[in-house]
Amino acid sequence: MANLINLEQVSKSFGIKPLLDSVSLGVEEGERIGVVGLNGGGKTTMLEVLAGIEAPDSGRVSRVGGLRMAVVTQRGALPPGSTVGEVVLGPLDVPVHEWAGNARIRSVLTGIGIDELGLDATVDNLSGGERRRVALAAALVQDLDLLVLDEPTNHLDVEGVQWLAEHLVSRRSALVVVTHDRWFLDTVATRTWEVVGGNVESYEGGYNDWIFARAERARQADASEERRRNLARKELAWLRRGPQARTSKPKYRVEAAEALIADVPPPRDSVALASFAQRRLGRVVVELEDARLETPDARVLVDDLTWRLGPGERIGLVGVNGSGKTTLLRALAGDVEPTAGRRIQGQTVHIGWLRQELDDLPTDMRVLDAVKDVAERITLGDKDISAGQLAERLGFTPARQRTPVGDLSGGERRRLQLTRVLMAQPNVLLLDEPTNDLDIDTLQQLEDLLDSWAGTLVVISHDRYLIERIADSTWALFGDGKLTNLPGGIEEYLRRRAAAASSSATQSVASQSAAAGQPGVSGDAKPVRDGAADRAARKELSRLERAVAKLDEKETKLHAALAEAATDPERLQKLGAELKDVVAEKEATEERWMELAAELE
Repeated sequence: MANLINLEQVSKSFGIKPLLDSVSLGVEEGERIGVVGLNGGGKTTMLEVLAGIEAPDSGRVSRVGGLRMAVVTQRGALPPGSTVGEVVLGPLDVPVHEWAGNARIRSVLTGIGIDELGLDATVDNLSGGERRRVALAAALVQDLDLLVLDEPTNHLDVEGVQWLAEHLVSRRSALVVVTHDRWFLDTVATRTWEVVGGNVESYEGGYNDWIFARAERARQADASEERRRNLARKELAWLRRGPQARTSKPKYRVEAAEALIADVPPPRDSVALASFAQRRLGRVVVELEDARLETPDARVLVDDLTWRLGPGERIGLVGVNGSGKTTLLRALAGDVEPTAGRRIQGQTVHIGWLRQELDDLPTDMRVLDAVKDVAERITLGDKDISAGQLAERLGFTPARQRTPVGDLSGGERRRLQLTRVLMAQPNVLLLDEPTNDLDIDTLQQLEDLLDSWAGTLVVISHDRYLIERIADSTWALFGDGKLTNLPGGIEEYLRRRAAAASSSATQSVASQSAAAGQPGVSGDAKPVRDGAADRAARKELSRLERAVAKLDEKETKLHAALAEAATDPERLQKLGAELKDVVAEKEATEERWMELAAELE
């Protein structure tokens, strides 16, 4: 396949810091590339040089003739005074009836949430997140050769992230995307570029493959890379232990991965941490009794809610934008009072609250002083950590710790805010979108810190990996005034949302048919299943559960056999083929189980 864009020996610096140093790379037709790296490491600069927004200091950038390309950066500049419809549909330059009949365009308007904003809304009145969604939609409605996106998942909820991933995979166009969302990266990318030290390292595949390659690279490095190796191996171990639905199918060699993580302990001992948390917190943590929470315009978010957080609970909170997640977190923190009911807080509770806003930082201090202003040293797990050590673990090098807070970037301010919250040694931690502006290395450090943190945790995030990694249970706000527990986690949340959307569409069709005096489908109609069919379905469901358990056991034995046969290439090939067949059969069985379970709900 032909290259759409080529960079040849490209260098780019800002001040004395070289961000790109003699970089050569290319983007092929239909290739989907995820770009990762540390904040401030040159990802956005590389993207802008690639797209022609910034000129290189040296080297050559060449593009194929007639290249159709759209670029969506974090700058989010939109034409002043324009309407949403003019920005989104303007590039198409077609009459309304033509784009309205295009299913792909309608899907973009719905999937990104443009229909909620309204095509007649003026962009000048939109928030920063809404402006980003408008700019993204304007790119997605076009038929392009190449899409260049910088952090497109910011300001999207879990559903929006999933829709965007599926949309990008279904397109024929090539893609270069900077992202810190690991599920999104693993789902979308066929290749990963890591911008590090002025160079761009290229890896086949998405997040799984990149993590494995980094672990292998670190394994061969010298002793100074010990911390990075352990973090990468621990992350890889968690990925391999988790359900297959959480990740794309690994492309790396199974036997090498198993050997690499064979001696890695589980991420955390939940029982021990919960026991320690109870000694720190007592029996009462934070409770909401018969609580009602409302928006300023009196819209009810939750009503008659009784929720008791226990010592050591680790909860992930999800829901569509505007469903009340942040308001609920503020109520737990005591920042807002319920309009009805009451809030109870235990006497020994010390709350650490990471807000989305960055207005609680002392801009007149240097980074290390701002951390020491909270505490000089803390105990995390069984380790005593100084303010400087914790700041370094969260991405502030000793030299960067002397930087004035006012000179930090948005991502660095987020890291400092997080460091200060942890230095206060809370025993209840409330995190509101902690992944915003954090790079993947910092996310891994945060997860590693929270693995040994003993206390009660509630986190709001659209990052599926973070929720699945640090939370033991998932709860959702569906906009029905209730808080719902989801034993199936994020997957169950998405299934329920899809079912609700389907039901809403059915009711809409029925309403329109009734209004037109035509026979239609009743909005309350459900598939009719007689008793015998229902019993047969439940019987098959039980059979499938047993089959999945047997296949899971077989898969575990094959992994063990692969590890034992590490020096026998012929046996490895035979076992690898057998494992592939078992995994495929297990996935097909699980899919059939989910279909039946949905029908029986």
